Amino acid sequence: MPTRNEVPEALAKFTGSLVRRAQQRHVAVWLSEVSAEITSVQYAALEILQRAPGVNQRQLGDELDVDRSTIADLVARMVRNGLIERSDDPVDKRSYVLFLTPAGKKQLAALRPRVEEVERILTARLTPRDTAELRRLLAALLPERAD
Repeated sequence: MPTRNEVPEALAKFTGSLVRRAQQRHVAVWLSEVSAEITSVQYAALEILQRAPGVNQRQLGDELDVDRSTIADLVARMVRNGLIERSDDPVDKRSYVLFLTPAGKKQLAALRPRVEEVERILTARLTPRDTAELRRLLAALLPERAD
């Protein structure tokens, strides 16, 4: 029987199984190091809105690679929690533009070092070169975006 950190040989040849296990580890480390209230997707939304304030809800969903209903729920939850605010899009009245609130900016600043710690923990057994290669390979698994 393999130890806890070993992948059973029958599963080690399946990329999906390894990605799933890596994601499970990410979630466990996130919960212990960052937050049980703010998910990694919410954190990513905060980062995007810090970089590009005033994007609309659809654009944020595209950036996060989530569907319309998921982004609607995510935005509603973040608005309820006071992290972001939405206002009517001046160009498209059927849409909202999104901004970080002062509380959202404060939360982002507080979380950023913890997120960097998650990154350090997850890649601790890798060299910087291996880490860059892992990111490159994982990005290669993702579908090309039709921008």
